[in-house]
Amino acid sequence: MPGPELPSFPEDKRLPKSVDTVVIGGGIVGAATALELATRGVSVLLCEKGRIGGEQSSRNWGWVRLSQRDPREIPLMIESMSIWQGLEARTGYRTGYHRCGSLFVANGAKRSAHLQRWAQNLQDSDVASHMVSGAALQALLPGHRGPIHSALSTPLDGRAEPQWATHAIAMGARDAGAAVMTHCAVRSVELQAGQIAGVITERGRVACRSVVVAGGAWSRLFLGNAGISLPQLKVLNSVLRCSAVAGGPDVALWADGYALRKRADGGYTVANGTENMVDIVPDSLRLGLQFLPAFLSEWRSLRFRLSGRWQEEAAQSRRWTPDQQTAFEQYRILDPAASQSALKSGWASAQQAFPFLQQAEVVQSWGGLIDVTPDAIPVISPVEQLPGLFIATGFSGHGFGIGPGAGRLMADMVTGATPIVDPQAFRLSRFSDGSRVRLDNGT
Repeated sequence: MPGPELPSFPEDKRLPKSVDTVVIGGGIVGAATALELATRGVSVLLCEKGRIGGEQSSRNWGWVRLSQRDPREIPLMIESMSIWQGLEARTGYRTGYHRCGSLFVANGAKRSAHLQRWAQNLQDSDVASHMVSGAALQALLPGHRGPIHSALSTPLDGRAEPQWATHAIAMGARDAGAAVMTHCAVRSVELQAGQIAGVITERGRVACRSVVVAGGAWSRLFLGNAGISLPQLKVLNSVLRCSAVAGGPDVALWADGYALRKRADGGYTVANGTENMVDIVPDSLRLGLQFLPAFLSEWRSLRFRLSGRWQEEAAQSRRWTPDQQTAFEQYRILDPAASQSALKSGWASAQQAFPFLQQAEVVQSWGGLIDVTPDAIPVISPVEQLPGLFIATGFSGHGFGIGPGAGRLMADMVTGATPIVDPQAFRLSRFSDGSRVRLDNGT
């Protein structure tokens, strides 16, 4: 099946000759960055090689969650939640945002203790997160069958519609004055005296003083051509949506074997909560040592395979000149086939837990490629060796919820404003300055 259906975006037709900032990538982070910059009076060009929100920004689960994040992301996610609450009013377009709360299920005392330890990361904030069990838990899960030991409840968490949200933010940016070009790949950056002076797109040159690379799964390839090393790999996650069905929980739910959240159309978005596919590609070998701790930590949830992606990525040029066609033009939208085994097991587990889902039909399924870093937190950072270049990528499957906050933080960096949170943990140089790069599950 093809990827999610997206709204038609009324792109700008004329490439501007000069702007203050070019944002590369029309996913949620790039769109949010463009919105924040345009709102501040910065002239912005948002360039997307395919469609706005065409890749992982429209293919994710749609969770807007604080729960179970890396503690280093918590301050930025709190800011992001505040932004989500006002996005529809601010942009004038629907995002589907709804504060529904989230539940992470524990099937035994050991997992329950693990979740309780994570909740301690929120003790210094005003966010409530607590364990629930018994009748209180069952009340949150109408239609559920079978025993549950307990669950971590975070009422502030919510959900939004991925097929709407990035479109809304990009439309808001356009209405605020940003130029938005789709089907317009940026091939390379242009330098003068060692700093950013412009970009070369497939439609021509644009002069600018700063560039934000928010290219998701494509960021490593683009930055490599500019001489910037970014350790980033791709992970395939598979999702399905079902037809509208009566009853069921409003809360977003993660349990062993499945994860689900209610959709605005009355159906559910369902995924296998733990299985992610990793295609072995040439970068797997180049970056293997850097990712080894992450692979060892997450080996239960990763499935490695050798597929056609090896040949596909091996054939992609890693260096090119501005007059050459690039992989960004050859592959406008990454639309990988979903893992049928992950979909079948996730759907079966969800139906077993919620028998009412047996009345629903699977309407659509799709795959999406998540951009991951060795420590599973993003790079939101200036590039020290190339003044005027900034990066916002590597969100490791958590980018949808945190996207609006990441866009505001990136706009702070570009404009020299006081950052909304301390960005130290997200600096690019952590991969090269001798810092210990580690995963942190908060427990």
